[in-house]
Amino acid sequence: MSIRKEVEQAEKDEDLAKTCQRLQRQLSKATEKSADLVQAVYQAAHDASLISGAPIIVKPRKASTSRGHEEVAILHLTDTHIGAVTPSFNTSVAERRVNETAAKTQKLVSIQRKDHDINELVIILGGDLIEQTAQFPNQAWAVDASTFEQLFNAARIIEAAILNLAADFSKVTVYLTPGNHGRVGRGKGRQSLDYESETNWDRIVGRIIGERIEKHPSIEWVFPESWYQIITIGAYNALAHHGDTIRSFGGGIPAYGIIKKHQAWVTFMDFEDAYVGHFHTPMQLPMANGGRVFVTPSLVSDSAYAKEFVAATSLPAQRLHFVDPKRGRVTAEYLLWLD
Repeated sequence: MSIRKEVEQAEKDEDLAKTCQRLQRQLSKATEKSADLVQAVYQAAHDASLISGAPIIVKPRKASTSRGHEEVAILHLTDTHIGAVTPSFNTSVAERRVNETAAKTQKLVSIQRKDHDINELVIILGGDLIEQTAQFPNQAWAVDASTFEQLFNAARIIEAAILNLAADFSKVTVYLTPGNHGRVGRGKGRQSLDYESETNWDRIVGRIIGERIEKHPSIEWVFPESWYQIITIGAYNALAHHGDTIRSFGGGIPAYGIIKKHQAWVTFMDFEDAYVGHFHTPMQLPMANGGRVFVTPSLVSDSAYAKEFVAATSLPAQRLHFVDPKRGRVTAEYLLWLD
C-alpha cells in the first residue's frame, strides 16, 4: 500500500472513530423512550457508511432479447444474522456466505440464460439482517459486534452483493420485509413496548443502502408499509414476509402453523406463492390454491434456535427461483447451500 493510501485509510479510520464517539454521546442523552434513540443510531450508521466512500457502480448488463421467452430471477436473501456467533458462524463467515450466494446466483442465471431471456432480478431481503444485542437474555455474549457495528457491517456487505448482482441485469428490484431481530426496545417477536412496530433495524439497514445507491440506473427499492409485501411479476403474485407473525404451531410442528396462516391469508390477499424465513430450515409446503409456501433457511450454521425450537440441523442456505411472468408460475427452483 502506498503512503498516500495509508494516509487516506488512517483518515477514514479516524473519522469512523469520531462517529462512534459521537454516537455514544447521543445515546447517553437519549434517556426518553422516543424515536430520538433510533434516529441517533441511524444517523451515526449513515455517516459511517458515507466515510467509506461512494459505491463503485458498474454499468448494468444490456438486455437480451435473442430467445424471445422471458423469465425473471428471484433471490430470497434472508436471516443473514450479521453479528451472531456460533461455533461455525460469525460476521466474517456471514460476509463470505453472502458473497457466495451472489456468486452462485450469477452462475445459475448464466445457465438459465442458455434457454431464456433473463434481464430482471427481484431480491427479497427477508428480515433479521442483523442479530442485534437485545433480542433475548444473554444475547450480548453471543455476538461479535455492537448493534451499531452490525448495522454498518450489514449495510456494507449487502450493498456490495446487490451492486455485484446488478451488473448482470438491466433491472433489479429490492423488496424489504422486517424481521423480529430488527425489533427496537423491549417486547416479544417484532412487537416493542418502547417503539411502534414500524421502527425496525432491518428498515434502517435498507434505508442506508437505498440512500447510498439511489442513483444507480437499474436498482429500484420497494420499502414495506406493513409487515409484508406483495411482489408482482407479470401474472405472478407472491407474498413476502419474515414469518415471525406465525406462532400457532399445533403440536409443536411449525409446518402446521405455517400452512394454517397462509390458507387464511390467501382468502383475502392476492398471491400464488409465499416466501418466508425465520425458521432457519428449508420447507416447501402446499396450499389449497395450488400455490406453495417456500421457507428459506438462514446463513447461520449450528443455530441453537433451529436445534431447540424447530428441531432442525440448520444447514446454511438461501433460495433462488426463476419465474415465467406470462404464465404466472415458478419454472425452476434452487436452494443455494452455503456450508
